[in-house]
Amino acid sequence: MNDQLLAVVSQYGPPALFGIVTIAAIGVPLPITLLLIVAGSMISQGAMNLWWAIGLAGAGSILGDQAGYAIGRWGGPAVIARLGALLGHRASLEAMEAKAKAWGGPGVFITRWLLTPLGPWINLASGTAGYPWRRFLCWDILGETTGAVLYISLGRIFSDRVIALGAVLGDLTWALAALLAAILLGYQLLAHLRQPPPHPESRIEAKPDPSTTPRG
Repeated sequence: MNDQLLAVVSQYGPPALFGIVTIAAIGVPLPITLLLIVAGSMISQGAMNLWWAIGLAGAGSILGDQAGYAIGRWGGPAVIARLGALLGHRASLEAMEAKAKAWGGPGVFITRWLLTPLGPWINLASGTAGYPWRRFLCWDILGETTGAVLYISLGRIFSDRVIALGAVLGDLTWALAALLAAILLGYQLLAHLRQPPPHPESRIEAKPDPSTTPRG
């Protein structure tokens, strides 16, 4: 799969990059980070234009992100269930919806270029959670532009070590995602432990008034 995608990008350039990143942003698992690094390497060799690559890669990612958000916001239960099945289980969607509400705009931004495996989930969950579309769009544009510039620039700088760099960044991304999940789990556990135990309701039995007690 990776070799075929790399061959397509090498042959058709930025337009192919646009199509692939759009599909990946919706939820299809594709090696986008590696493709952006390869695009940077091709730019260093004069085989691709820098600004076209950054522009179309960013535009494709943003378009795919907006599609995921729109499905979550207006797609209806059936369409949401289908995309949710593509991404994983329903429970995961509910968990990501809670994270989308908690993280807000910074969560959208960081999942565009750093915690990229969570990106499609956050898109869908932001829609189902009713996160304001204009804010989502602004953070999305900022994050996807950052990601395109960052990884294409890394490919230009380390053009002779593209595959190794892509593997390192992929491992780093998953490690950071696992670390973040562990931090969130630890925070939730700590918050649960800090909650005071429920106090049993005191039951005060009313004693009979001697003055009203009938005398035989």
